[in-house]
Amino acid sequence: MSRLAVVEGVLERITYSNEDTGYTVARVDTGRGGGELLTVVGSLLGAQPGESLRMEGRWGSHPQYGRQFTVDNYTTVLPATVQGIRRYLGSGLVKGIGPVFADRITEHFGLETLDVLEESPERLIEVPGLGPKRTRNITAAWEEQKAIKEVMVFLQGVGVSTSIAVRIYKKYGDASISVVRGRPYRLAADVWGIGFLTADRIAHAVGIPHDSPDRVKAGLRFALSQSSDQGHCFLPEERLIADAVKLLQVDTGLVIDCLAELAADGEEGGVVRERVPGPDGELVTGVYLLPFHRAETSLAAQVVRLLRAEEDRLPAFRDVSWDRALAWLADRTGVRLAPEQEAAVRLALTRKVAVLTGGPGCGKSFTVRSIVELARAKAAKVVLAAPTGRAAKRLAELTGAEASTVHRLLELKPGGEAAYDRERPLDADLVVVDEASMLDVLLANKLVRAVAPGAHLLLVGDVDQLPSVGAGQVLGDLLAPGGPVPAVRLTRIFRQARQSGVVTNAHRINAGEHPLTTGLADFFLFVAEDTEEAGRLTVDVAARRVPVRFGLDPRRDVQVLAPTHRGPAGASTLNGLLQQAVTPARPGLPEKRFGGRVFRVGDKVTQVRNNYDKGRNGVFNGTVGVVTALDADEQRLTVLTDEDEEVAYDFDELDELAHAYAVTIHRSQGSEYPAVVIPVTTSAWTMLQRNLLYTAVTRARKLVVLVGSRRAIGQAVRTVSAGRRFTALGHRLTGGRPVGNIT
Repeated sequence: MSRLAVVEGVLERITYSNEDTGYTVARVDTGRGGGELLTVVGSLLGAQPGESLRMEGRWGSHPQYGRQFTVDNYTTVLPATVQGIRRYLGSGLVKGIGPVFADRITEHFGLETLDVLEESPERLIEVPGLGPKRTRNITAAWEEQKAIKEVMVFLQGVGVSTSIAVRIYKKYGDASISVVRGRPYRLAADVWGIGFLTADRIAHAVGIPHDSPDRVKAGLRFALSQSSDQGHCFLPEERLIADAVKLLQVDTGLVIDCLAELAADGEEGGVVRERVPGPDGELVTGVYLLPFHRAETSLAAQVVRLLRAEEDRLPAFRDVSWDRALAWLADRTGVRLAPEQEAAVRLALTRKVAVLTGGPGCGKSFTVRSIVELARAKAAKVVLAAPTGRAAKRLAELTGAEASTVHRLLELKPGGEAAYDRERPLDADLVVVDEASMLDVLLANKLVRAVAPGAHLLLVGDVDQLPSVGAGQVLGDLLAPGGPVPAVRLTRIFRQARQSGVVTNAHRINAGEHPLTTGLADFFLFVAEDTEEAGRLTVDVAARRVPVRFGLDPRRDVQVLAPTHRGPAGASTLNGLLQQAVTPARPGLPEKRFGGRVFRVGDKVTQVRNNYDKGRNGVFNGTVGVVTALDADEQRLTVLTDEDEEVAYDFDELDELAHAYAVTIHRSQGSEYPAVVIPVTTSAWTMLQRNLLYTAVTRARKLVVLVGSRRAIGQAVRTVSAGRRFTALGHRLTGGRPVGNIT
């Protein structure tokens, strides 16, 4: 093994950084002259370009990149020259100081610059262009940067990323290190981006025992949280215990005891045990995280409350002459409704809660428009909403009335509480929610609680699509046989829709038939048996062939939908390739490297978590937008969302964003695009299911291109998802009573 060596130099640039592990590839100026830079690799967690580093490590050689230095650990050394200080401050290390102000400050104070920042920051006002406000901001940023650096040095040994260290500091401030030392499992609950595994690694490093009850309880909550990410509202107790034993590598008896303690601790424990039916109807002991139990029981109760309300805010339709009303409607729209559409109109206007479902081309949209027209004709207050900005825009265009996202309709506040709820309901006689298959149990509960007694709620969606990204399968449970919620399923495909290859093939896929891929003007297959070849071809089709052939904008009009995130034809790899093709690096085009990603002005991006503190009413998982500005001085990036709202992100928040040139099919729910390109390869074999491919195809308005193998397409068409989610909403709606809470 080579001997330990010490290298000092100025960090010039970071060429690669993994935010999860801290592994970094960087170029360092060792001051040897000639402008030659040294490649260093290893954990440079928190190091910033411009900083002077003292690095301990070992020399080595890479077969492709030549001589390099592998860093075991490093310390920051403040620069000692004016040039070094200028580069240090101009690196973006301190918010408010970019290259321009770094030049001005160092020109004014010279070698005293860092002493002034440390001891007499009020003197910054002497610098031309630095007013009192900017001076205060720079002073605060300098202090915060120093404090964050202390936290990062402490966390460096356990591989916590820079962005997470910043979040820990923002959450706990000066108490950060004491919390991390004393109660590390709090991090998993309190700080977004820290899951149980990271908290567990930190806990091990600070000496928390492997069999600590705190560790086991945190692991149980983590296992339940993981299951909710997979769509489950609860887990059967036996499965939860088995999952926790495998995760924690501790005795089964210890897990059973800790679970009993959590359940007995009520709200503080955060879990509820209850006897409920499993997917096969047999009774199981279901274990819920408290928010999902509350949401599921509340949602069922609120639906029943609305159905049984004595008052009616659409009384005009109790005794209406339907023949005359429908004739008036046909005269107004120029189209006569089909019998099943008429049934849906009557249902929505006479029943307090109703569901309208059906596939593409079956007239759901026109039926909704008809319902809204008739309600308005009777001077009803109609409120329209959808889970995503794009779906809300489409609903507004369809009906000619204003529509908003559900989040904005409810005016969600920081923390997720809604301004409208049972005590302050929406002022609406009819609430119509489109793309209701996207509603998870938490959002559906907030929505239904806000509907006033006597108002009508119409949920519209395609139950054959994928269920919501979040926990639950609300639309499917509402449509369960024997339930109290009336529904109409539209099945007739209208003549003009039958001429669409997209519509035809969507229904073929849903029926278990292979899609037609020849002789159609709007549905194509590019065969590529090899996964890497399919990935390259997908990029070529989306970025060049489709835009040229059909006159579409590759960023705005074409969306790649991948079954998975990983692999050569997964969304992650395709995003990198599509960014190179659509928004390549150009001189003068601002960009910011964050982890393994580079963000540029013009990038298509998507939000990857619910953040109730951003925007007017929060920014939510799946929101799509375009990067419109990058400010290196203020360390801020601005996104214009698909709701036409400008949202600012500090550079340390960029792990909330991912590129969206390609997204997983799950993340595309509720959106509609002129053209979609779908890689379907055997490498995604376990993901290939009928509702997945059906959902992807139904996202297209005009054009679908499949890229991949016929074998993979056949697998998707044949495979009906057997993975029913663990929910008890249907049981609760049919009057099922809990056999008993278990403490």
